[in-house]
Amino acid sequence: MKTFFICEMAALLLGYLLDLQWGDPYTRYHPICLIGNLISFLEKKLYPKKSKRWAGRCLVLCVLLVVGVVVFLIELLAYQLHPLCFIGCEGVLLWFAFAQTSLKKESLKVYAALMTGGLNQARLAVSMIVGRDTDRLDQKGVIKATVETVAENTSDGVVAPLFYATFFGGLGAYLYKAINTMDSMIGYKNEKYIDFGRCAAKVDDVVNFIPARLSGLWMVLAAYTLGFDGKNAFRIFKRDRKKHASPNSAQTESACAGALDIQLAGDAWYGGVRLEKPFIGDALQEISCEDIPRACRLMKRTVWLFLLFFVMIGQGLKIFLFWSSII
Repeated sequence: MKTFFICEMAALLLGYLLDLQWGDPYTRYHPICLIGNLISFLEKKLYPKKSKRWAGRCLVLCVLLVVGVVVFLIELLAYQLHPLCFIGCEGVLLWFAFAQTSLKKESLKVYAALMTGGLNQARLAVSMIVGRDTDRLDQKGVIKATVETVAENTSDGVVAPLFYATFFGGLGAYLYKAINTMDSMIGYKNEKYIDFGRCAAKVDDVVNFIPARLSGLWMVLAAYTLGFDGKNAFRIFKRDRKKHASPNSAQTESACAGALDIQLAGDAWYGGVRLEKPFIGDALQEISCEDIPRACRLMKRTVWLFLLFFVMIGQGLKIFLFWSSII
């Protein structure tokens, strides 16, 4: 069992390093794409058949069951073949589960477009990473949308998968990614999904509760280590972290806004409808293009600190608890 825990930690670090080096691979056989295809298939089968809430619950259960069984069998077979095979296999699986480098690349595409004065190109680039109507955004709106996405996905795309991989290995990371993908596909509060996607949205809120708050706190610490406004990051984190319809999204957005001394959020357009949203942070400085790479630096440092102080401790704790149970 001790060997298994060590292999899990090695696989986690391998997966993170692969993502750091090459980013999330673009392929239609990407595991998250396959999970998305499964969700779409089950939606077509279940949506018209039963009451929407029960159909949505069945979809969540079926997706988690299929993903859990498949990942468990892959890991079991790999470990039985050889521990090194397990490290390589789970490392690659976790590589697909992390999104730090790809998020940085996509956000810097927005930055590059803005620096060349191409607002329309910047709107197109930011439309790849946000769900709001980008054709209405001015330059400041594009910057704000990009920074918000980097901040929010520091938790959703990197820290949360790391958190669940730390305690439950690749299986935990992929069950989390399945829940997160369901929420992104059917967890909307519109006429079609308000009932059908309710279960997916609620489960996503639950599994993100701890990682989002840890991400916010670690982002405050990262702000101090980078020479950003750490004091303001903690102040805004405490004050504004609940200013969002989601109980989790504003945790990192508030810390990021405070660290950069800028104001985020506010009203936004989705599907032609204007949604009123409160502001997060104080406009101590005018938002600028440079806030995009600064947000990326903040994301990277947050993840590094999480790896150093949490993942290592978490893996060590598992080994300690195992040895304590057999002594």
